[in-house]
Amino acid sequence: MSILIIGASVAGTRAALSLRHRGFDGGITLLEAENRWPYDKPSLSKEALAVDGTGEAPALLTPEMAEEFRLDIQLGSRAAALDPQARIVTTEDGRTFSYGSLIIAAGAAARQLPVPHGMAGVHTLRTQADADALRAVMATKPRVVVIGAGFIGAEFAAAARQQGLDTTIVEAMDVPMSHLFGPEVGAEVASIHEAHGTRLVTGARFQGFVGADHVEGIKLEDGTVLPAELVLVGIGVTPNTGWLADSGLPIENGINVNEDFGVVGFPGIYAIGDLAMRHHPLLGIMARIEHWTNAGEQADALATILTGGEPSAAQLPYVWSDQYGHRFQIIGRPNMGTLTHRVGSVAEGRFLALFAHEDGSPVGAVSFNDVKAITRYRKNHKRGGSVTDLIDQLTPAS
Repeated sequence: MSILIIGASVAGTRAALSLRHRGFDGGITLLEAENRWPYDKPSLSKEALAVDGTGEAPALLTPEMAEEFRLDIQLGSRAAALDPQARIVTTEDGRTFSYGSLIIAAGAAARQLPVPHGMAGVHTLRTQADADALRAVMATKPRVVVIGAGFIGAEFAAAARQQGLDTTIVEAMDVPMSHLFGPEVGAEVASIHEAHGTRLVTGARFQGFVGADHVEGIKLEDGTVLPAELVLVGIGVTPNTGWLADSGLPIENGINVNEDFGVVGFPGIYAIGDLAMRHHPLLGIMARIEHWTNAGEQADALATILTGGEPSAAQLPYVWSDQYGHRFQIIGRPNMGTLTHRVGSVAEGRFLALFAHEDGSPVGAVSFNDVKAITRYRKNHKRGGSVTDLIDQLTPAS
């Protein structure tokens, strides 16, 4: 049996390597849209843009590794269409690839805003090429406006500010991240920006870009114009499923899969990573999780299933964000519960917020510079402890 993998980022690359580690001996081909060897994307908005950074994201796969694990890597090969009956994928340049099993790990693309034709200076950040372009422009010391205070926008703003750039974040919500953490914790998380000299404009609606050949700023719906020579659009991502429009696969918001990552009604087709919409066994909901850890865990689980093994137990969603030399960590789904306990503050250098269901069971946590708290959260979750148990473990003895 041959396996064709669409996308060679974390999920796709990890799936290929895991298959080999688990004894799969058939052919494995990876189609990668970018014309460069696979790399680890989280660092693009962190180390790659740091003042003392190399600018390069760590490699996930090298030519030597591909040879060692007998992987056929097709770089610069963007999937354009799928015929599930014939079991054939066609690329944009007209080549066709047949498969026994298909793993779709094509990830997601940065959402865009309408940019006037020919206008330079408006960027997104999703690929190494994006990071390279931003790094070059940042060296010219432009004024920066970031649209969106999510993780990508926040991390880029932190990198820009640490390079001494005049930086403003524009956020449509009154309180950044309040849809994830509620207004109280959202405000606490967002407070890190102004503490480091980054302006934060909230409750602000984008109306359009200002300028002709090069961006000169953005205009808000209230008429305010914010000057900038560099604008970073960080308003989320869209699953890379456009090429599947005529395939018949269920692609309303990502690709719907069952607990074994299979696309129901399409034997031999699986989806993992950012674009997989799956019932999460710990959360009890259908969720499409755009986290680095989730991509790796799903890849390992699918490789185990395809080689006849029993996958490891599911893990809670987890994501981290590095900003201004500090680390936020989020575990679980805070917005599925209510704020139950908080201690410290960003200004004090350490902060923790715990969220729980009505029955007292923990549902999520947000920490700032508190790695031990996340470790204890995981341990408490495994033993089925309540939020009261967790608070007791986190409270120093008097």
